Amino acid sequence: MIKRRVVITGIGAVTPVGNDAETAWQNIIRGKSGIGPLTRVNKDEFPAKVAAEVKDFNPEDFLDKKDARKMDRFTHFAVASALMAVKDAGLSIDESNAHRVGVWIGSGIGGMETYERQFETFLQRGYRRVSPFFVPMMIPDMAAGQVSILLGAKGVNSCTVTACATGTNSIGDAFKVIQRGDADVMITGGTEAPITKIAIAGFCANTALTTNPDPNTASRPFDKNRDGFVMGEGAGIVVLEELNHALKRGAKIYAEIVGYGATGDAYHITAPAPAGEGGARAMKMALDDAGVSPEEVDYINAHGTSTEYNDKFETMAIKTVFGEHAYKIPVSSTKSMTGHLLGATGAVEAIFTALAIKEGVIPPTMNYETPDPECDLDYVPNEARKKDVRVAISNSFGFGGHNATIVLKKFEP
Repeated sequence: MIKRRVVITGIGAVTPVGNDAETAWQNIIRGKSGIGPLTRVNKDEFPAKVAAEVKDFNPEDFLDKKDARKMDRFTHFAVASALMAVKDAGLSIDESNAHRVGVWIGSGIGGMETYERQFETFLQRGYRRVSPFFVPMMIPDMAAGQVSILLGAKGVNSCTVTACATGTNSIGDAFKVIQRGDADVMITGGTEAPITKIAIAGFCANTALTTNPDPNTASRPFDKNRDGFVMGEGAGIVVLEELNHALKRGAKIYAEIVGYGATGDAYHITAPAPAGEGGARAMKMALDDAGVSPEEVDYINAHGTSTEYNDKFETMAIKTVFGEHAYKIPVSSTKSMTGHLLGATGAVEAIFTALAIKEGVIPPTMNYETPDPECDLDYVPNEARKKDVRVAISNSFGFGGHNATIVLKKFEP
């Protein structure tokens, strides 16, 4: 089977570092963090005191007020990002092409805020006062559903739920849909709004979140003094398009997606497999799928959560796959500025990876101060770096042992 070529023609994002992709990117390459004091819940009730919250976002800038009230915050983020991405791509969807335009948007935990509020209503006032929109507001697939409805996209419509690998899995799966010929365009990515009382409580209970109260130093991937991740929220959406379809309409192209790998650890519900064995297989699978050798990779956007085991084992996995070349590849974690957006994080990082290729700038890993002997690669510490990036990979790893890697390449006709 001839594999059809797939390119990124549109990007949209709502993030802690900016409510559109361009603003987010400019802040990232300047090293500007979106992490601040935890305000969406009472921080005095939790050991975690900081979060990467989306600021000054109004869903009514993108949606009718009545429609917005029927959606959870995670769907608001997805709709806004999708509308921006489609506009950026200059894509028109009508009856002539709607059945060839699909949507694949994932979420790790879906409408947690809606669930909390409606459960409190149920306890206090009984089932009759629970909103009839409770279920369609809460379920993770509704971001994809609402985007499909609003844009009139009638092709493949799906949702991935693979914890923190969700965004990357979604883009990878959508890439394969186009590659095999089941669609010409896919609107894809991830979205999450997990800064709620029960979600913060759950992640605090399993000691995954940092207890560092200083927003400026809380997220410190690969640094010896890291002690957990910073919860974030937001969405990232890309428009993927079959190459000839994009060229025919004169679309701009950010990068080409050329490979995808997805594996399972089969090891533990939260901890990564020893030495990052599953992550290494995902990277190798993606490189093999792309027909790219390890020596051709110029940049790795790491999962880099700022947790002890993730950063250590991801470093080991990179060494397993790249050997001595691992020490020559810049590896950075943008979570040092965005926090960890759970199911949205891989999609936002795919956008940053595509822009690194397009702009020739590698984002930094901020707050890198004390080297860890077990994390000894080039983490692009504290300052962006100009570099011609022809091939880059982006990694995402999730609870449940989910590993996903995509390979992006500078577009060449």
